[in-house]
Amino acid sequence: MIEALLFLSGEPLKLASIAKSIECEKQEAREILDELILDYQEKDGGFVLREIAGAYQFSTNEKYSEILLKLFKEKKREQLSRSSLDTLAIIAYKQPITLSEIDDIRGVSSRAMVTSLISKKLVKPVGNKEVPGRPALYGTTKDFLIHFGLNKLTDLPAPVEVKELKFENLDDLIENGQE
Repeated sequence: MIEALLFLSGEPLKLASIAKSIECEKQEAREILDELILDYQEKDGGFVLREIAGAYQFSTNEKYSEILLKLFKEKKREQLSRSSLDTLAIIAYKQPITLSEIDDIRGVSSRAMVTSLISKKLVKPVGNKEVPGRPALYGTTKDFLIHFGLNKLTDLPAPVEVKELKFENLDDLIENGQE
């Protein structure tokens, strides 16, 4: 039953929603989901069950990503520009952060990038900094976690790991939708 719910849902389902749907306690539903996650990992088939942004969702197995990318190349998801990705990375790692702090790190105005990221629902205002003028603070959203396949912000690679990435391949990654 849980597999059918997750398969038909177009978005991640929360544990409470799954437990309510199958009329059981959350703990029992979590045990079933944990077992299903292990089953799909051991099977190593085309699908895996993942916990994303505190909810559960089926996704394709990463080992088939190149083949699927070739097959569905024309159906690329909306891409982010390099400056949008820069701004998003700063917000993700430094949140909550003000616009002027983002500008200081990037060395250029980031207002347009932040506005664009807000319209894409990847970033949102999360409060105001307790300084004169009370500038808005920005943070990432649940859609950010879903977009990047993360369960929680602590799943982001450590900044040291990010520095070790080969950025000469960044354009290929962005073009292929693997940002």
